[in-house]
Amino acid sequence: MSETDDRWTPAAEDAATESAVLQQVLAFHPAQVTVHELVREIASDPADFGERDSVERAVRDLTGAGLLHRHDAFVVPTRAALRFSELLNL
Repeated sequence: MSETDDRWTPAAEDAATESAVLQQVLAFHPAQVTVHELVREIASDPADFGERDSVERAVRDLTGAGLLHRHDAFVVPTRAALRFSELLNL
């Protein structure tokens, strides 16, 4: 969806950011990635507060859903996220 599309809602934006964050964390695995690195990878303007905040919210929500582990500044996928990724790639 484009940003000018009327169906592009805040919930759809959040879901897209969560998807991007999870894909990046899985791509970096087994290396640990920091939230700061995720912001640099995903945000078009890492200095923009809104974009940084959306990545940080995505990390928080994915952690709450059991798909990411967060240890201080580092983020890694959970075993469930890794297994799901494996199943998608069969």
